[in-house]
Amino acid sequence: MISFTSALLCLILGYLLYGKLVDHIFGSDPTRTTPCYTCQDGVDYIPMATWKVYLIQFLNIAGTGPIFGAIQGILFGPAAFLWIVLGCIFGGAMHDYMSGMISLRMNGASLPEIVGDNLGNLPRQLLRVLSLVLMIVVGAVFVTTPADLLDAMVPTQGFLFSKNFWVIIIFAYYILATLMPIDKIIGKIYPAFGVALLAMAVGLTYGIFTEEGQIPEITEAFTNHHPKSVMPLFPGLFITIACGAVSGFHATQSPMMARCMKNEKYGRPIFYGSMITEGIVAMIWAAAAIKFADSLNVAGDTPYEKLLNAMTIPETGKLSPALLVNNICNNWLGSVGAVLAVLGVVAAPITSGDTAFRSARLIAADFLHYKQNKVYKRVLLSLPLFILAAVLMAVNFDILWRYFAWTNQTLSVFTLWAITVWLGLRCRRDGHSKYEVLIGLIPALWMTTICTSYILIAPEGFSMDPDYAYTITAVVVLGFLGSFLSWYKRI
Repeated sequence: MISFTSALLCLILGYLLYGKLVDHIFGSDPTRTTPCYTCQDGVDYIPMATWKVYLIQFLNIAGTGPIFGAIQGILFGPAAFLWIVLGCIFGGAMHDYMSGMISLRMNGASLPEIVGDNLGNLPRQLLRVLSLVLMIVVGAVFVTTPADLLDAMVPTQGFLFSKNFWVIIIFAYYILATLMPIDKIIGKIYPAFGVALLAMAVGLTYGIFTEEGQIPEITEAFTNHHPKSVMPLFPGLFITIACGAVSGFHATQSPMMARCMKNEKYGRPIFYGSMITEGIVAMIWAAAAIKFADSLNVAGDTPYEKLLNAMTIPETGKLSPALLVNNICNNWLGSVGAVLAVLGVVAAPITSGDTAFRSARLIAADFLHYKQNKVYKRVLLSLPLFILAAVLMAVNFDILWRYFAWTNQTLSVFTLWAITVWLGLRCRRDGHSKYEVLIGLIPALWMTTICTSYILIAPEGFSMDPDYAYTITAVVVLGFLGSFLSWYKRI
């Protein structure tokens, strides 16, 4: 319990102290006019209340990530607590803040344009394809996932309330949310869902301090406790927990809110603050999951074995974090918890799915230089995206989704290097301290290490022996560092 409480305090201090430093280094300027005024179009560029922008950003980046990812990540042990705290403060929150604020300075430009302006045209083209594919995959999966859950929760009478019924309803909603002005649907329902997700986290925190069971302390953090994982702790944990620590997907979402911010001074609470909030939610779910599992009378000699068994569907043998979420909420929060569980496992993925499609439309509009002020223009651009998603929904995602986590983190690598180069150019141009680049360089090197070693070791990658993989990774990372330092001396 000491480790859990300390971790929450560190996240709050991270926002107050390191978040302020990051904001100071960026140089937010309250006197600048933001894109929501200079580019206002009544669709995507709309001034919105800061509290709404914060809650929308929180739900855009959260979804089920800080819930399901944290639950599966704690299987590796209390190292998950360290990764959530350190990753969130020094990596993820900085990543989200800088990508959002750089976008703000570029009139709300999408991630591929940010990367391209800083890393060159080849990365720009690669990110255009990579981010579009990622958005379509996220959108497609977040149609089928909540549809499956609703199908299991609601009694079926023929077609009515069947999986196909829910797929049609969710897909229709995605189309509307993608095409309508951001303040008409997303701006109205997201704040309610955001409050519900935070209320669930507050209720779980109370349960963590009052219910039975033990939470492992940080002293056990450097051992891999996962009962079945074929991946070593490093880098397995760091790919499993993405949204609660560092996630490339977030940098595709931040530009949407950069188009709605009224003033640069709100960048820290909106971007850095949303990520810290997500880290707190991830921390709560990781702690709640392991404590709840420890109190259960199920098979297993350790809390981690109990947790694994508690979220395994007996009939299929597949892991279902949603099953555990439902059980925790019902046991700890009662009837209110049952409602919140539905919001957590159904509404949360939907709020990521719709903004994934919207982000895909904006990314395509940016590189095609195609204005989105007319409905028919948005329809023309969105139609191919929805057709591709509909086709992908018929595909078995078991293999494809195994690559998603790695692809998502690889996106963060591009973003972090772009941030580092932006800081380097700004330091040389405006005479800032040369050490300011470290806030981007260190996370960029770390995530390059994670993604390189993972694809070398993972079964879906090269299946290398970890010792060989770590050696190759060291060479690759040193190569990146050497290239950057050489460039930095020349500019």
